Amino acid sequence: MTDLQSRPTPAAASGGGDSTAARVAPRPRPKRLVRRGVRHAIMIVASIVMIYPLLWMVVSSLRPNDEIFRNPGLFPISLDFSNYARGWESLAQPFSHYLMNSTLLVLGCVIGNLIACSLTAYAFARLKFWGRNIAFAVMLMTLMLPIHVVIVPQYIIFSQTGWVNTMLPLILPKFLATDAFFVFLMVQFIRGIPRELDEAARIDGCGHFRIFFQVILPLMLPALATTTIFTFMWMWNDFFGSLIYLTTPENFTVPLALKSFLDTQGSSDWGAMFAMSVVSLIPLFLVFLFGQRFLVKGFATTGIK
Repeated sequence: MTDLQSRPTPAAASGGGDSTAARVAPRPRPKRLVRRGVRHAIMIVASIVMIYPLLWMVVSSLRPNDEIFRNPGLFPISLDFSNYARGWESLAQPFSHYLMNSTLLVLGCVIGNLIACSLTAYAFARLKFWGRNIAFAVMLMTLMLPIHVVIVPQYIIFSQTGWVNTMLPLILPKFLATDAFFVFLMVQFIRGIPRELDEAARIDGCGHFRIFFQVILPLMLPALATTTIFTFMWMWNDFFGSLIYLTTPENFTVPLALKSFLDTQGSSDWGAMFAMSVVSLIPLFLVFLFGQRFLVKGFATTGIK
């Protein structure tokens, strides 16, 4: 009995004493490991299901037309890279022409939203004028209106001005702050910026324009980046607006050009259409890849570092 009590502990034998007692990390329980494994398996399966249409489109762009719907799997029997060359030159204009049209449209809409929505948001968030709350509520009500309600009067107005079959009906409304979603996003962002910054700038003799451009606008970078990304994605993929206002093939954007590959009365070139669809997704992928961190900041931060 005395021998057992006098026998030193492992920690004491190693010379560490009581202060250097070994700490062993707790091992995860088997149930927790099972839950984690099941959760990851479900997420992997859900990701594969969601990305399957994209993978199928990429694989179909490398198949001959007669094999696209005959072999619905993701492993083509034979590869046909000629779909890209044929799709690039098979329409009335090279596909680069339609990419350039969409680029001009997107740039005009992005610039219009950044200028008009930021100025409107500053007015709602910082200026005090009669009927501000009513105007803000009316603006938010426009979010609940479908585009089909306003497309007819807008078409009549642009038709009378002779702007149909031009980019103006698609770009001009962006310079009038018609996208209430971005105005609301920027208003909430500006309200999170302390008013002490405005007061300090006003003491230095700044007016509203200098306060906006030198104080508020530099802090709105996450909100501006979010507006840029969403505007780019929405206008690059816009099919309905382009279909209404653009009538000649020379002015077609990418969505209308992709629709031109389908012929309801003759044969449709599915391989070329899928190939050009892959090409048209590259700008969207790059914009979202390099701008996703700003997208997260635009919703999660208040602009104060």
